[in-house]
Amino acid sequence: MSLQTDSMTPSPGGMVAGHLTELRAKWGWFVALGLLMVIAGAIALGNLVLSTVVSVLYIGVMMAVAGGAQVIHAFQVKTWGSFLFWLLDGLLFLAAGLVCIFVPMVAAEFLTLFLGVSLIVGGAFRLVAAFKLRPADGWGWIAFSAVIAILLGIEIIAGWPVSGLWVLGLLLGIDLVFNGIAVLFLGFGLKK
Repeated sequence: MSLQTDSMTPSPGGMVAGHLTELRAKWGWFVALGLLMVIAGAIALGNLVLSTVVSVLYIGVMMAVAGGAQVIHAFQVKTWGSFLFWLLDGLLFLAAGLVCIFVPMVAAEFLTLFLGVSLIVGGAFRLVAAFKLRPADGWGWIAFSAVIAILLGIEIIAGWPVSGLWVLGLLLGIDLVFNGIAVLFLGFGLKK
């Protein structure tokens, strides 16, 4: 596949212009993808429990496949002397994946609790880092994002285990909508 460029010179600017020309020709695909993502996000936001279950099932399948592959790998490299560690690691991943597949709501509750704790701890670390940056411009934005993360974590944990039914679906829906809008605007921008 050859790339069309606006100039015959192999300069970095020529390469960028060539890629931009190629992307501009495909602006409609970006718009279509953006619309599809916004619609998928809206559907996810319309049914948060189903979105949560689908998210957990997806995670479970990926973990089960990776764990199964790791178990097979353990038997392939058992002469390395670390057979037991490879095997146990693979079995753990496989078991976690199967839990996600067969009892997705329990897995969703656990993942939601873990997310809430992670937001609080990560936000606290970010808040400390922000105050260490204090004389620098923009330190307040880091502190603000840290406080938001801490508050979100507290909100998730305060509503747990019920929050396990909807938090992951909500995050998936929000991500799809905002990512879709960004891709949509990129497509319209490329059209110009």
